[in-house]
Amino acid sequence: MAETGASPHAALSPVARAEHFIWLTARVLEQRRFAYHFLSGTGGLGAAEAADAVETALAAYGNEDGGYGHALEPDLRGPVSQPLHTGHALRVLDSIRRCGGQRVERVCRYLTSVSTSDGALPAIHPSQRGYPSAPFVPVVDDPPSELLATGPVVGLLHRNEVWHAWLFRATDFCWAAVESLEKSHPYEIQAAVTFLDGAPDRPRAEAAADRLGRLARDQRLVALDPERLDAYPVASGYAPGEHHFVYDYAKAPESLARAWFTDEELARSLDHLEQDQQEDGGWPVRWRQWAPGTALEARPMVTIEALRTLRAYGRSIG
Repeated sequence: MAETGASPHAALSPVARAEHFIWLTARVLEQRRFAYHFLSGTGGLGAAEAADAVETALAAYGNEDGGYGHALEPDLRGPVSQPLHTGHALRVLDSIRRCGGQRVERVCRYLTSVSTSDGALPAIHPSQRGYPSAPFVPVVDDPPSELLATGPVVGLLHRNEVWHAWLFRATDFCWAAVESLEKSHPYEIQAAVTFLDGAPDRPRAEAAADRLGRLARDQRLVALDPERLDAYPVASGYAPGEHHFVYDYAKAPESLARAWFTDEELARSLDHLEQDQQEDGGWPVRWRQWAPGTALEARPMVTIEALRTLRAYGRSIG
């Protein structure tokens, strides 16, 4: 439920309410990310200094192989590097405009080392075996290539004009996977959109995105009316109530997915996102929560992304 008038924080702006939640619950990395996105330029904190602080916190999750581990992505525990951790690290670097240079060269060497035979990424590398992980991300000895893991990384690297030998085959894999999608699920569509938003061939990306938008609507993979959620089925294997909304696909106005939705559909979705801020100032985790610590670590991450999305669409967050 959204925050009510009974809360002592009710009169505060969404950012101020979220700030209290972040300082109360978040890891150092999310504290510093929040400061970069919403507090830099105030109180003597400069943007460059705030970005440096994010990088310092992120470095604690890095490994000698160039990848990232140590439960950076909360649903995978343990120290070993994993594609999902490393993709998350790249998103953090991209968000502070530091996705380049030698650090990304090292990341690409790691991605090369864990790629499948067709040059793409598995969701979970077998090195995860023996460490705790969410039951919905099983560890297998010979994992297949996954658009879910590969698409966001390839799109992000292209958007930052990173060029590395690993990208050639990985890009070909993404194009083939995206253009052959038929029956899909929300997270796969989100991964495809992230790839297309960064893909260099813009006419091809626009054509592929147009087809994906029709597919997502036809298969009811997006809850277009948050007031009528019973009309939208939850994908198989997802948690009860794990719906996906317009803003989950079109995270910013410049995304190709923005064209999939009317202004009214977008407005309803953003209204819902605003109202979803909880009494404690954070936003809820909608996916399956399998351990207390993972849910606690994930909520600040979700909160930061909710505020960034609202701000990207011009909503007043304070």
